[in-house]
Amino acid sequence: MKTSQSIDARTRMFARVIGPYLVLVMAVAIARFSDLRNLISQFTADSSLTWFGGAFVLLAGLIVIALHTSWRGAPAIIVSLMGWSTALKGLALMAFPASYFDFAKSFVDATPVWIATYVLVGVIGLYLTYVGWGSSLRMPTVHGSRSFGRLGHAT
Repeated sequence: MKTSQSIDARTRMFARVIGPYLVLVMAVAIARFSDLRNLISQFTADSSLTWFGGAFVLLAGLIVIALHTSWRGAPAIIVSLMGWSTALKGLALMAFPASYFDFAKSFVDATPVWIATYVLVGVIGLYLTYVGWGSSLRMPTVHGSRSFGRLGHAT
């Protein structure tokens, strides 16, 4: 694993958001497994909800893609892949909602595969949470940052 100095600050910041998000979403999805088919059906029933949901998911993915350009090290690769997969998911929701939800329904029907995948994604979320928030990976203190470096002291 990389040392704290070699993990990019942007990677760490995205890991602070994406890690807990993955852990919480996966935990709730597993806890509410019996409701998922109904939630998918209700979501697909309203095409405007699907389109706007896809638009926001696409935007979130594009933000990660635009602001996180590092592919060095496991945390950076995971964050970048999350950005790309999120953008593709948003595009699929907007452009191919029927196909996307057919896949989602068949995925939920394959219970052991679905649960194993969600557990794996939850573990990835725990790893990113550790990378972002872990005490052994503290962000270095920035001295003399550009935004305050030219400000003089009051005399």
